[in-house]
Amino acid sequence: MNIEGKISTLRALEPEDLDAMYGWENDTDSWRVSGTVAPFSRHILSRLLDEQQFDIYATRQMRLVVERKSNGITVGAVDMFEFDPQNLRAGVGIIIAPPYRKQGFALDALQSLERYVRDVLRMHQLWCSVGADNEASLALFQKAGYTECGRRKEWLLTSNGEIDEVLMQKILK
Repeated sequence: MNIEGKISTLRALEPEDLDAMYGWENDTDSWRVSGTVAPFSRHILSRLLDEQQFDIYATRQMRLVVERKSNGITVGAVDMFEFDPQNLRAGVGIIIAPPYRKQGFALDALQSLERYVRDVLRMHQLWCSVGADNEASLALFQKAGYTECGRRKEWLLTSNGEIDEVLMQKILK
């Protein structure tokens, strides 16, 4: 089952997504926001693809590919992680490839994911952590209705010094 948005479609990972994942996961410009500190091999990413055959209750995570609805071009991915079925919540992260940013794909994909987890998985909330200097992500999550629920002072070390990490959450109604 694909999850349809207004301009995007969310779908399960396929073996053909390996090259795109390899590029996203090994883009050093994205490492700071994803918490990555070392490159991923194709072998490790292939194992991740294999693991996606299991549902979120088994793996406690889910990655979905974001496609442009009009032509099926892959534009990014959205992840749920640290799924907590007892408290009905999960962390969420999203990456949109640079050529497709600022076109509404991130917000549309996030809203589509929210509908799915609320209506199908019966989840209560989603949360995210964003570096205080990541203005684009902060704006995205605020526009999607997430609110700041905490702040870790000087939590992230950057080349410009320490910055705060903003904790945000959205109660799904």
